[in-house]
Amino acid sequence: MTKLKDFIKIINSEFPEDRLTYQKAVPTFHPESAEDASKLFKLANENVQKLFITGFGNNLDPIGEKFEKMVSIRTDRLNNIYEIAPQDFYVRVGSGYPLRELNKELKEQELFLPHSNLPYVGSVGGALAVGLNSDYHEHNFPLKKYFIQTTLVTPVGDIINPGSVCFKSVSGYDITRMFAGSWGLLGLIISATFRVMPHTAKDEFIPMKQQHIDRKNFLMGFSNENNSADAKYSKKIKDKFDPNNIFPIV
Repeated sequence: MTKLKDFIKIINSEFPEDRLTYQKAVPTFHPESAEDASKLFKLANENVQKLFITGFGNNLDPIGEKFEKMVSIRTDRLNNIYEIAPQDFYVRVGSGYPLRELNKELKEQELFLPHSNLPYVGSVGGALAVGLNSDYHEHNFPLKKYFIQTTLVTPVGDIINPGSVCFKSVSGYDITRMFAGSWGLLGLIISATFRVMPHTAKDEFIPMKQQHIDRKNFLMGFSNENNSADAKYSKKIKDKFDPNNIFPIV
């Protein structure tokens, strides 16, 4: 196992010097592309280095002894809107784009994403990772309902593009939505594509209320004492995506 200080030297030799900063004394990597993240993850696997995805750090703030030997990953530089397609009703945006800012851009194209009006303070990728959910007419109304396509980097460094912007696509494993609510344990969301609707529909969603974000309940699913079918399935997925446990359950 490579010591953290040696891994930092590797990062500085393999990337431009501005990719690595220190946030509250935690070494923090700022990828600017899927290729950046892929390269970092491959190096982490080769050197058995633990990583931790924080998004903006609003809901996951790596502070304390348990993070002292880890490298944090922030998505603040993946903050572009790549495409707005008014005729096809979708938007493709970087995972580091602030969710609450998205409707300001969509409004110019007469479009609307309901969850952008929630009080969630964080990035698009962060909102997906924490499984942002709301109550709407007494029903669960999650952000992942509109999450249709993505670019992902898996823990082993593979870049994949699951999902489709079509209204109907082929059936199979829904890898896209599997990453929604994964709290960064399955890899890094680089960009997200959402189905949007006409801006004239915005008043219909005024009753939406954001649900509490509960990471503790999520982590219970990975407890060694939890032998439920859902827990076993979650662990199996985690082991499949991250065989070397580069993203530990903290």
